[in-house]
Amino acid sequence: MRTYVLTHLSDAVLLRDLKSVVAQERGATATVLAHIAEVDARRLYLPAGFPSMYEYCLRELRWSEQAAMKRIRAARTARQFPAIFEAVAEGRLHLSAVVLLTPHLTPDNVAELVAAAADQTKAEIEQLLARRFPRLDVLARIEPLAPPSCLSAAAGAVSPGTVVSAAAQVSTGTECDSLVAGQDAPAPPSKVKPLSPERFAVHFTIGKVTHDKLCYVQALMSHWLPSGDVAKVFARALDALRRELEKKKFAATTRPRPSGRSSANRRYIPAHVKRAAWQRDGGQCTFVSASGRRCGSRRFLEFDHVNPVARGGQATVEGVRLRCRMHNQFEAECTFGAGFMVAKREEARRARAEARAEAAARKAAEAHKQAAAAAQRAKELDVVPWLRKLGFRAEEARRAAAHCDSTHPDGPLEERLRTALRFLSPPARRWSPAASSAGSAP
Repeated sequence: MRTYVLTHLSDAVLLRDLKSVVAQERGATATVLAHIAEVDARRLYLPAGFPSMYEYCLRELRWSEQAAMKRIRAARTARQFPAIFEAVAEGRLHLSAVVLLTPHLTPDNVAELVAAAADQTKAEIEQLLARRFPRLDVLARIEPLAPPSCLSAAAGAVSPGTVVSAAAQVSTGTECDSLVAGQDAPAPPSKVKPLSPERFAVHFTIGKVTHDKLCYVQALMSHWLPSGDVAKVFARALDALRRELEKKKFAATTRPRPSGRSSANRRYIPAHVKRAAWQRDGGQCTFVSASGRRCGSRRFLEFDHVNPVARGGQATVEGVRLRCRMHNQFEAECTFGAGFMVAKREEARRARAEARAEAAARKAAEAHKQAAAAAQRAKELDVVPWLRKLGFRAEEARRAAAHCDSTHPDGPLEERLRTALRFLSPPARRWSPAASSAGSAP
């Protein structure tokens, strides 16, 4: 305990020791970043039973969410630009500075930007980046927000852009998801804060379309929920969405039927197998590390064959298990080799890209075809109705319209109509005043 009691130190010694331990901390921070970067690159969090480096930092290293995200971002940047390690160790850059510089660093400007940002505060670095990389002005925008007193009012009392504080809401998890993918995380659009063991404060914003849906649902529920309580509406909506998603994900149903469907696809998993595997595994990744830690991920779950399909695996209850996407890929790499799986994923990625390109080309061709047809119809309708009123048959009118397109494609209607009449008059039919009684050109 006496190590942390420094009352016996003189002022000079205290200041000297403070500088010394801060210098040690900076060097240790750079070393920590180097270790994070290497563990992240090797994906050693997977065999340890974690689905991402982010989860490893939270659960194993016991950092806060913000500390984990900041260090992972800084570590990835420093691995790409090793000069960052030295700058952090020497105290020229702090972690916030590295995070701010990350989107702008390139091999050509890293030395210049690191030198310019050295020994600067966060605010000063933001000004530096604003000068070096100016952005467009933020457009002025006003969004109405309902006052807190209106949140639990009756149907129709919640205005667009409602800020909801209720007893239920889920976090989007976009921050950790982006860190799994190795990208910087955007700011979360919603927040959840615990108020008591059974109650949570919720804060999120909705647009007008969602607000209109909320008002409509409140009106539909008015007989058994006169208050239109947003929290209760939200809870009912989540129940309905949960049932729909469970049905899609693992064929959840209260009336299971015998599975008589068969498929030539060896990877097809029958509905009853999905239901049984999901219930048995508790809707959680089943990967267990060598130390006995089970992966706690319930996100991005996939049905995995215990014995790979390529080696004769069968889609039975005993032969299928739940794995998160990262551990599913890790298991495949352990079985077939990392190089083989990287090549297979790249092949699948190219196939998807080619399929998207073909679909886009077909869509563009169809749109061009439809546009050409519409233009043709517009040109035909340009003179065809008047020719029909003058007594010409539909086929004659269309032939005359085509002749006008070849001779006067951009001419005024009156000139095109005269051209069409000259085309049709000899020898098909002569135009007489009697025929003109059926109609006249403008």
